[in-house]
Amino acid sequence: MHPGTIGAITGTLFGVLGGAVGTYFSVKNTRGPKERAFVVKCVVLLWTAGAGFVAALILLPKPFGWLLWVPYAILLPLGIRKWNRRQEEIRREEARESA
Repeated sequence: MHPGTIGAITGTLFGVLGGAVGTYFSVKNTRGPKERAFVVKCVVLLWTAGAGFVAALILLPKPFGWLLWVPYAILLPLGIRKWNRRQEEIRREEARESA
């Protein structure tokens, strides 16, 4: 097998494994039912969007596929920031409700 192919397969496996571990701990470290439901929705959305992004990179003609990195590089950090803020709001709401 070609070394580039081995590297691509290995890199993909480690990337997916890292994402799976991150997903597991994101859900495991939630503190309440509302927060857990929110995180589960978010990770399903992110895995779906990530798979769509990779599929689009593979399927679109090369000059156009690479342009997908522009919105990805903008939207991913903004989405993470929004996710973190909303998750913190839910934690505060659940803490108030339990107190």
